[in-house]
Amino acid sequence: MGHGGYALPCYGLISIFLVLHPINGDVSYSIPEEMKRGSIIGNIAKDLGLDLGRLHARKARIDADEDNAQHCGVNLNTGDLLVQERIDREGLCGKKASCVLKQELVLENPLELHRISIRVQDINDNSPQFKEDSLKFEIQESAHKGERFLVGEAHDGDIGENAVQGYTLEQNEHFKLNVNTKAVELVLNKELDREKSKEINLLLTAVDGGSPQKSGSVIIDVNVLDANDNVPVFSQAVYKASLPENSPPGIVVLSVSATDADEGLNGDVTYDFGHIAEDVKSMFTIDSKTGELKLMAAIDFETASSFELRVIAKDGLGLTSYAKVIIDVSDVNDNAPIIQLKSLSHPIPENAPPGTEVGIINVQDRDSENNRQVRCSIQQNVPFKLVASIKNYYSLVTTGHLDREVVSDYNITIRATDEGSPPLSSSKTVHLSVADINDNPPEFEEQSNSAYVSENNKPGSALCSVSARDPDWRQNGTVIYSLLGGEVNGAPVSSYVSVNGDTGLIHAVRSFDYEQFRSFKFQVMARDNGSPPLSSNVSVSVFISDVNDNSPQILYPAPEGNSFMTELVPKGAHGGSLVSKVIAVDADSGQNAWLSYQIVKSTDPGLFSIGVHSGEIRTQRDISESDSMKQNLVVSVKDNGQPSLSATCSMYLLISDNLAEVPELKDISYEEKNSKLTSYLIIALVSVSTFFLTFIIIILGVRFCRRRKPRLLFDGAVAIPSAYLPPNYADVDGTGTLRSAYNYDAYLTTGSRTSDFKFVSSYNDNTLPADQTLRKSPSDFAEVFHDCLDPLEVGMRVFQGSN
Repeated sequence: MGHGGYALPCYGLISIFLVLHPINGDVSYSIPEEMKRGSIIGNIAKDLGLDLGRLHARKARIDADEDNAQHCGVNLNTGDLLVQERIDREGLCGKKASCVLKQELVLENPLELHRISIRVQDINDNSPQFKEDSLKFEIQESAHKGERFLVGEAHDGDIGENAVQGYTLEQNEHFKLNVNTKAVELVLNKELDREKSKEINLLLTAVDGGSPQKSGSVIIDVNVLDANDNVPVFSQAVYKASLPENSPPGIVVLSVSATDADEGLNGDVTYDFGHIAEDVKSMFTIDSKTGELKLMAAIDFETASSFELRVIAKDGLGLTSYAKVIIDVSDVNDNAPIIQLKSLSHPIPENAPPGTEVGIINVQDRDSENNRQVRCSIQQNVPFKLVASIKNYYSLVTTGHLDREVVSDYNITIRATDEGSPPLSSSKTVHLSVADINDNPPEFEEQSNSAYVSENNKPGSALCSVSARDPDWRQNGTVIYSLLGGEVNGAPVSSYVSVNGDTGLIHAVRSFDYEQFRSFKFQVMARDNGSPPLSSNVSVSVFISDVNDNSPQILYPAPEGNSFMTELVPKGAHGGSLVSKVIAVDADSGQNAWLSYQIVKSTDPGLFSIGVHSGEIRTQRDISESDSMKQNLVVSVKDNGQPSLSATCSMYLLISDNLAEVPELKDISYEEKNSKLTSYLIIALVSVSTFFLTFIIIILGVRFCRRRKPRLLFDGAVAIPSAYLPPNYADVDGTGTLRSAYNYDAYLTTGSRTSDFKFVSSYNDNTLPADQTLRKSPSDFAEVFHDCLDPLEVGMRVFQGSN
C-alpha cells in the first residue's frame, strides 16, 4: 500500500491516500486529478517486487493501454511512477462514477508486462454552470397556485460530492423552488396578477458540495401572459437508435415528436437540445420544427460507443418538456491492425543460436470483439518467426543459423490481419543486419603453386604470387601473407624467398644456383585480422632451370699446372688403338652438359685422333720408328650451351716399350721437386712473420699439401676409381662424362725389392688385354731415376693397341 499528498493551489493542502488494490491489473493506485507533472504516484518497483538495479538494463517503460494517452512515466533510478501529463478526470471519463486510467509497465529480457490501473479521484475544480446566462418564462396569469415550471439543471463537470448538491432561489412572493431527482422546478406560490406586475426577475443559484464550495447562477425573467395551461408531451420518454460508425454526415438518426393540447400559438411546439457537451452538440443537430435528429460529423466507435442527448419540446408560450435520446454506435471493422516495433537487436551476430530473441513486436487493433482479433505472420522465407508472448506482444526469434557471407541483411515483412469482415491487414518491414564473426579462414585459390626461375636470377626478382580470399567483412576479411618457418639446404627459407604481406607476391632474396639444388618447396600462410585470427597454408614449389654457367671440368688428365701426367704408348701400337681418354664433366645439365672433344694442337697432327663425344684418344695409323718419342696433345672440351663454354688440357705421350728408354723423365722429376721445394720455402718465410699467422698458415699449408699433392709420374700411384664422380655431376651416357667402362688402373711401387706393373683390361674391344707382370730390379730404376732419395710410387697408364 502507498499514500501521497497533493497540493491544490486554490483549496489549501489536503492529504490524498493512495490505495493499492487490484483493478483488472497487477497493481492499482488512487490519485486525485490535476496532480502536477513530476508528482510521485507510487514506487512501482517496490510494489511489484522488481529489481531496481535492472530497470535500465531491462528497458523499463510505461506504455498506454489501448487508446489511453501516456500520462505516466517511470524513474529508472528510484522506481517511482511519476505524473507525466495532465490528468483531467472530466476529460478522461466525463460523468462516469468511476474513472480508471490504464497504463502498462513493459520490461524486456525477459519480456514482462504489468498492468497498472490508476483510479482518478475527482476534486472540486469545476463550478456549476447553467446552460444559459438567463432564462425567460412566459406564464399565463391564469396559472394556479402550485403550478410547476421546469428550470434547466445546472451542470457541474465534477461528480459525487463535488457535483451540484442544491439550488437556492432569490426570495420573492410568487415563486418557490422545488428540487427533486428528476428536475428543478419553479412552483407558483401565489397567483400572478399581470396588472400589478408584467415581469418578475428571479436569481437561481446552484451550489456544489465541494470544499470550498463553488456556485453558479442564472437570471430568470418571468413574463406574465395570458393563460397557457398545457405543456408539450413527447410520444415516449426515451428514444433509442443504433448508428454504425463511419455513417455519412447528414443521415437522419431518428425523429422525436411532442404534442401540445393548446391551440394556436400555445400549441406550436419547437424542439431543441437540452444541456449537452459542446463536442457532442457539434456532432448532431435537431430540426426545431420536425424534430428530426441528424448526424453532422463522422462518429467513431473507438472514440465513443454511445451518446445520450436531452431534447426539449417547447410550446409557443414557453412551456417545455424533456425526453432522453440514446444513440448506440455499432462497431465496423474500419481499423487495420497497427504494428509497433518496441525493441530490436540490430545488428545480430551471425553466430547467434536458433531461438535467439531479436525484437519485440506489439500489435493493436482499435476495433472490438472479432474485429480486433489479430493474426501475425512473416511473409518471406527467412530464418525468423514470431512467437506469441504476453497479450498482444510477439517475440521475433531466429529459427536457424545465420551466415553473413550468404545473406548479410534481412528485410523481414511482418503482416497482421484481423478477424473482421472483410478482414483488414497491415504490414511492417523490419530491416535487420547480420554482424560479421570471424568464422572463415582465408582460402587460397590454388592448393599448390609452382614457380619456374632460371638460375643466376637477380635478387628481388618476382617468382610468382599467391592469392587467398576471405569472405568475412572488414578486418575479418583482410588477408596478410607470411612465410612459414622452414629450411632449404640447412638455411632458413626466408634467406631464399620473401613474400609481400599485402599482395602475396613472392620475391627471390638471393640468386639461385641450379648446381646446388634444382628445386625447393616452402609454405606461405595467409592470416586474417580477426580475433582470434584464422589462417591457412599453401605449398609453393620453386623449380630452377639450368643456365650454361659452368665450364667443363677436366678430371683426367689433371689441368695444366696442377700435376704432370704422362701416358706410355707401345711402339707397336697399331692404327685405331686406344691410347688414353680425356675424362671431363660439366656441372650443368641437359644440353648444357653435352660435351664434345677436339685436339687443337699436337706434335704430329696425323698421328692421334680423339672421339668427339667419348674423349677417347686413338692412333690414326701404326706407330713408326720415325715418330717422335715425346708427343704433346692439347685437347679442348666444349659444352653444348648457348653460348658454349670450354676448357683445355695437355696430355704428354711417350712412345716407348721400356722405361729405361726414357731418360728425360729424370729432368722432369727434378724440376717438379724443385718447384715443390720453392713453394714450401715461400710458405715458411711468410709464416715466420707472426706467431699467430704462422700457426694458422702451417695448418692450412699442411691441409693444402695433403689435398693438392702433385701426382707425378714418380710421386705416387695414379688411379682414377671406377665409381668416382665429383659431387653434383651426373653419370650420363654419351655426354662425355666419366663412365666406368673406360677406367684403367695401373700401379707401380718402388718400396719393395721388385716392382710390378699391373695392367687391367679396359673392357674395350679396341684395347688389347694386358695381364702380364713386368719385373725390374732396383738397379734398373736407378739408371733411369738417378739420385731420387725418397721411395716413389709410380702410377701410369699403359695402353696396347690391337690390330
